[in-house]
Amino acid sequence: MKSEGSNSGSSRRKFLKGSALAAAGFYIVPRHVLGGPGFTAPSDKLRVASIGVGGMGGSDVRGITRTEKVDFIALCDVDDTRAKASRELHPNAKYYRDYREMLEKEEKNIDAVSVSTPDHMHAVAAMAAMKMGKHVYVQKPLAHDIYEARMLTEAAEKYKVVTQMGNQGSSGDGVRQMVEWYDAGLIGEATKVYSWTDRPVWPQGIQWPSEPVTPPADLDWDLWLGTAPQKDYVGNLVPFNWRGWWDYGTGALGDMACHIMEPPFRVLGLGYPKSAECSVGSVYVGEFKRGYFPESCPPSSHITLRFDRPGKDDLEFHWMDGGIQPNRPEELAPNEQMGDGGNGVIIEGTKGKMMCSTYGKNPQLLPTSKTKDANVPQTLYRVPGGDGGHYNNWVEACIAGHGSEEFKNLSSPFSIAGPLTESVLMGNLAIRSYDYRTPKADNPAQFDYPGRGIKLVWDGPKMEVSNFEPANQFVKRKYRGDYSL
Repeated sequence: MKSEGSNSGSSRRKFLKGSALAAAGFYIVPRHVLGGPGFTAPSDKLRVASIGVGGMGGSDVRGITRTEKVDFIALCDVDDTRAKASRELHPNAKYYRDYREMLEKEEKNIDAVSVSTPDHMHAVAAMAAMKMGKHVYVQKPLAHDIYEARMLTEAAEKYKVVTQMGNQGSSGDGVRQMVEWYDAGLIGEATKVYSWTDRPVWPQGIQWPSEPVTPPADLDWDLWLGTAPQKDYVGNLVPFNWRGWWDYGTGALGDMACHIMEPPFRVLGLGYPKSAECSVGSVYVGEFKRGYFPESCPPSSHITLRFDRPGKDDLEFHWMDGGIQPNRPEELAPNEQMGDGGNGVIIEGTKGKMMCSTYGKNPQLLPTSKTKDANVPQTLYRVPGGDGGHYNNWVEACIAGHGSEEFKNLSSPFSIAGPLTESVLMGNLAIRSYDYRTPKADNPAQFDYPGRGIKLVWDGPKMEVSNFEPANQFVKRKYRGDYSL
């Protein structure tokens, strides 16, 4: 429903209730009683439009549907085949290909919008909805660029809308348990964090295909490109492998870090990093000949972020992908699994360590024998259903409105998801700077790579790298055509 700060006036629920009482003047049986147990009155339902309804978007549509407190008014996708299942689930919802047309025509009929497009379209679609006063649910990562993440975070407060990023682990009990352990001093003061993933599970570190092919008839390629530079359609890109190309995706970091880095961010209350540095996996195309594929994310990387904490030592935060993992803690027995095998988090402190899997699941103190003996009072709100209640966490807040108790209990509002996403994308800023090159002065056929072997010094409030200007071109990209925030 409309946020409390919108120009639409009273909510439909209050309007209908007031009108009925004024007209009747006698006892009214509540609508939920007439409808039977579990019935949700139409005036209490959230009217939703979804942008991107195939693949992960289809999963989001189903997840929001399961709350049983929504009416889907409109669905939008540039790929008719991928949208088929969602359209069959909601046959009465109007269908569009262009989200701009949908928002223009359905503005008065919807309260909220979910955005589940490829990364490069998250910000423009979400911002358009927020400017209309619509609540938004946006898949992770919140945005493709640091600038976009900052603008969305500021817009959420400006337009007083209810927001949520699609990192469902933030609604789980695991991360809350870890916060309570840490606040109780069980591992002392944190000194280092290690986080890792086995992603990518799509091609990266490759050359852009040289042969264009004809787009499928059911795909609007121009709308799919959206904000990205004009290019011919190529195979093996849509619907999944776009994640490995900088024009559209954000690599393994963008795909998994909002799930894996989120627990330590919340546990430690981190903000913007002060610096970033990286090492990147190599692909050799010949003897002593390293491939150069600046359009593609690398096959693996190791990012080190440092966070300034007033009155405390800096925190060293490691991210590893492509199968790279940190050393096993000595406290783990030889046959005990680290994280969930392919992914995980370890937080080292002055008195001990803690570990979890993807989404903050299976939190453990190390050695793991300590976990069962931990007796810490529950101090934090638990989302009903845990990570499975992530969609309902957002829907309930939308219905209650901006500033409500349900709003305060949101797991990943943009006020939290925005700074997290910026830190995630700071790692990509280091990776892209690593590939930046300039011709050698004495031999233009050869190149220097001035972004390698350095540390990027980051000014968070100003959103700029202070010691390596070429990196700043990746903070905010240029949009194609008339797309804008």
